[in-house]
Amino acid sequence: MCKNHQEHIEKAIEMAAENAKTLAGGPFGAIIVKDGQVIGKGANQVTTTNDPTAHAEIVAIRDACKNTNDFRLEGAVIYASCEPCPMCLSAIYWARISKVYFAAQSNDAAEAGFDDSFIYEEINLPREKRSIPSEKLNTDIATKPFREWIRMEQKIEY
Repeated sequence: MCKNHQEHIEKAIEMAAENAKTLAGGPFGAIIVKDGQVIGKGANQVTTTNDPTAHAEIVAIRDACKNTNDFRLEGAVIYASCEPCPMCLSAIYWARISKVYFAAQSNDAAEAGFDDSFIYEEINLPREKRSIPSEKLNTDIATKPFREWIRMEQKIEY
């Protein structure tokens, strides 16, 4: 393994271990690197912020975006102490991060009580079969925001 990869993944793991030890949140850490520089880092803050989306990868993405003043992190890589959950993986794609490196696997997290296999299963089900009901409400203005967006000339494309 590349020396820098080893250094970054071990830093993410140490952040996760420290976070668990100090009860600052769950046992997860993440670092985002671009052009050899750390541009963002984060540890799980779910319990301290009462924010179920404050996973380490999300916190690191928010930090990197703030530090780079850009919502696109193309060319950056993320080092995560554990394989990203479905939410974090989605955020990684939305941020356009180029590569994910992780240490522990999702089954290791599951053994510690962090099992996301249920969510992966739910995503693959039709909406009407999911455990949380999801129902489309019909209205004539449902697509109005999208029509407005299409008409806008000075928009920032995702």
